[in-house]
Amino acid sequence: MTSVTARDYAWIRSSRMFGDAMASGYGLALVRGIAPAGVLRLMEAEPKGTSKGLDALVEEHLEHRDGTDYWDDSFIAGAFTVPGADGDWTLVLDFDGGAGTSRFLPALSLSGRAVSHSTNGGKPMDLFGWYENGELRTGFEGPATRYGSTPDELVPVMREIGFYLTENEGGTGPGTDTKAAVLALTEHLTGVRFTEELLKGAEYHFGHVPETPAAE
Repeated sequence: MTSVTARDYAWIRSSRMFGDAMASGYGLALVRGIAPAGVLRLMEAEPKGTSKGLDALVEEHLEHRDGTDYWDDSFIAGAFTVPGADGDWTLVLDFDGGAGTSRFLPALSLSGRAVSHSTNGGKPMDLFGWYENGELRTGFEGPATRYGSTPDELVPVMREIGFYLTENEGGTGPGTDTKAAVLALTEHLTGVRFTEELLKGAEYHFGHVPETPAAE
């Protein structure tokens, strides 16, 4: 029986911070057992120093975007250490819709676990991914259509958290806040409680992640 449910994350709908992140696009990943500098290194990021507070990350992101064009898919990532299940985790946050970070998740999970969720902003596409030892175990946009090597392993937990799934796994029911449920599922898999205070008070390591190589 899981102790966290979607109700624990109902606050996101009255949060200006989270509302802004949803509107502009964000990516958040939790990586077990690798320090922030190591995570950014695996993401091939150029170190850009450290600073405390979410506002500093937003400023770095905006300054970077002011100097790039629409087609540039490089981005600024901020990473910091947070305690969770089975030791320390690194939380990685970006405001580029999460597409850039997602390509590194197999590598980031090679020696453990990585869990991510994102929204691309605009007409939203919301993605969730749970990786173990380099392998995507469960991923989804809508919770009824899951993929990965073990797409149904989390179904019992998802029901307890508050995802409404029909008997044939046919979708979410009225009133279910799927994004709040995704945050609760992330906490279940990592032991990390996501809060505004956590993001606002963190000491971020910044990294400039380059564009995807053309060959990819």
